[in-house]
Amino acid sequence: MLEIENVSKVFPGRRSLFGKSEPVVALDQVSLSVRKGGCFGLVGESGSGKTTLTRSILRLDVPTSGRILFEGQDLASLSPAALRHIRARIQIVFQDPYASLNPRMSVHDIVAEPLVIHRDVMGLDNRQRTDRAVELLALVGLGAQHLHRYPHEFSGGQRQRIGIARALATNPDLILLDEPTSALDVSVQAQVLNLLIDLQDRLSLTYLFISHDLGVIRYVCDEIALIWRGKIVEKGQTAAVFDNPASEYARMLIAAMPEVRSAATRE
Repeated sequence: MLEIENVSKVFPGRRSLFGKSEPVVALDQVSLSVRKGGCFGLVGESGSGKTTLTRSILRLDVPTSGRILFEGQDLASLSPAALRHIRARIQIVFQDPYASLNPRMSVHDIVAEPLVIHRDVMGLDNRQRTDRAVELLALVGLGAQHLHRYPHEFSGGQRQRIGIARALATNPDLILLDEPTSALDVSVQAQVLNLLIDLQDRLSLTYLFISHDLGVIRYVCDEIALIWRGKIVEKGQTAAVFDNPASEYARMLIAAMPEVRSAATRE
């Protein structure tokens, strides 16, 4: 479904009183393939290039070189109208459920906003958008009674459920999960992860799961890639990478998290 081919992103150096800094290579010949219906995990520490790759997939950043293909279409070659249509099919769940929801908007308006933005694709009137918002809240374990409340009235886990409902609004095929549980308590993390697994099975979703947490990735993802300083240093089936890591970086990460060795894996 998603093919990333030799993508590089170089940010130019910045000028200052002391001259111009060196260019920053955020991505260096990154190649990945996310199959339809799968959950692909991208693991890396802060500054490894995960966010730059996510922004490039969403066309918020333009790669310096390489191609990003969605179902065979080169995203860089699309017209604004075609790109708008594709964006209805690629959605994102953000890391921070406190910062990603507009505090001035009700839950109804937050969840229905993608339906308004993509009304040419969805074709729903006001009443239908409200019905769809109720349906989406039910999918994530909330109810119609929450429609007219505001984000500050919810816990962190509930806010992330609202963010997931918003991401599902346009019936996307691919969802980018950008550290969706890292800001949550451990017990709530498990609930949200199980919700994501259930939604994937029920709605035939494809996930690109971005995280620094190897335990989470092992639990959720079928395939995995490790990124370090903008380069993919290892990729493959999740079980194979954890059981027999080929790179020194993978061995170091796994050794630093001994609890991962006994962590439960997804059936």
